[in-house]
Amino acid sequence: MPAEVQDALDRLSHGFPDADWTALDDLHLTLRFIGEVDHSTFYEIGELLMGVTLPPFDLQLAGIGQFPPRGALRQLWIGVAPNEALARLKRRVDRSIVEAGVPREGRRFVPHVTLARFRQPPSEQRLAAFLRRHSLIRLPPFPVSSFGLHSSILKPSGAEHLLEAEYDFVTGSMTRH
Repeated sequence: MPAEVQDALDRLSHGFPDADWTALDDLHLTLRFIGEVDHSTFYEIGELLMGVTLPPFDLQLAGIGQFPPRGALRQLWIGVAPNEALARLKRRVDRSIVEAGVPREGRRFVPHVTLARFRQPPSEQRLAAFLRRHSLIRLPPFPVSSFGLHSSILKPSGAEHLLEAEYDFVTGSMTRH
């Protein structure tokens, strides 16, 4: 996320003392959760993603949401304004992952950036006040021309995401990390 987007999201990151707020450098939009795969499949996915190309596009974060949509709050997130270029990128990434032998994802794609996770949901009054204050948020659009392939290490404090490779989908190039 660009610094100005991180700053805007940092200003939202308060109001729930028991929330586990996402670190600014870990804010991301997940195009596709792959799950656990063996080393050769991970390598093949990495190679196939180099074939994902698309013109650059702008992305705008807008609206606050929660998972699950009803019931006890587990995650608080900011959504993404409708964007056909993002949907096209998602489809191309999905195609590459399926080509590597990973089954299609069964869940509907809800593009979002997770702001906080909750072990215990906050009071309904506190959540309602937060949603009233921020539900209409719209951040300025920012340019997107790359995506990353991350691995995750689960720790008691939460998942640690490691950038394995970055793909410039305009030039079709990859940088390994």
